[in-house]
Amino acid sequence: MARSTLYEQVAGELRRAIYTGELSPGDLLPTETDLMATHQVSRNTVRLALGELVNEGLVSRTPRRGTVVRERRPLLITPQMELIPSTVRQEAFARAVLSEGRQPSQAIEVALITPAEEIATRLELPEDAVAVVRRRLRFVDGQPFNTNDSYFPLAIVVDSEITHPQDIQRGANRVLEELGHGQVRVVDDISARMPTPEETQRLQLEPGTPVMVYVRVGYDAEDTPVRVAMSVLPADKHLIRYELEQR
Repeated sequence: MARSTLYEQVAGELRRAIYTGELSPGDLLPTETDLMATHQVSRNTVRLALGELVNEGLVSRTPRRGTVVRERRPLLITPQMELIPSTVRQEAFARAVLSEGRQPSQAIEVALITPAEEIATRLELPEDAVAVVRRRLRFVDGQPFNTNDSYFPLAIVVDSEITHPQDIQRGANRVLEELGHGQVRVVDDISARMPTPEETQRLQLEPGTPVMVYVRVGYDAEDTPVRVAMSVLPADKHLIRYELEQR
């Protein structure tokens, strides 16, 4: 039997044990020696099988402890709900995390920049125009979960809370409404890729973890773009769900 078939067979049995709950998050997998004996395969075959599970985000290798089953509890994101008025004065991310009984937090940096062409084009800014960017590293239960960088034309948000590096509990969207630039239309682009080295470090990603890049452009009643929000979402931690209704 070919080696590739053998390691795929070992990986398949471990994968089934994880998906059926026989192996739960935090459980240790059998040692390489035990797997060799159980499946009558070589150490190299076992390592190839474990490497496949690592690349799928199902397990992680912990020094001096072994191979551990990772927690698979993706955060449900419903983008269509972001612009629906809510009586709860919380931004959408915090609301989603709290609804699952988990604890959100974030680190915020604010800067005045000349945005990259990709952002400037979406905001329809003239050359050398200045934008405000709110860069956020967002956490769930103390663990890095995603990044969210929101860009605003300086002329619209100058002297508002958006230009200060503190948490805006009710969300920047509500501030835009108060400034007379509430978003009435949004355009979403979602793509997938492998993370950059900086993203891997910042989000503490396991090897082989892809990310989704979710870009939302918000337009006010004059059809002027007032916000570009770019989120980097580790694919193993997020589920994006759109609910569409025929009219």
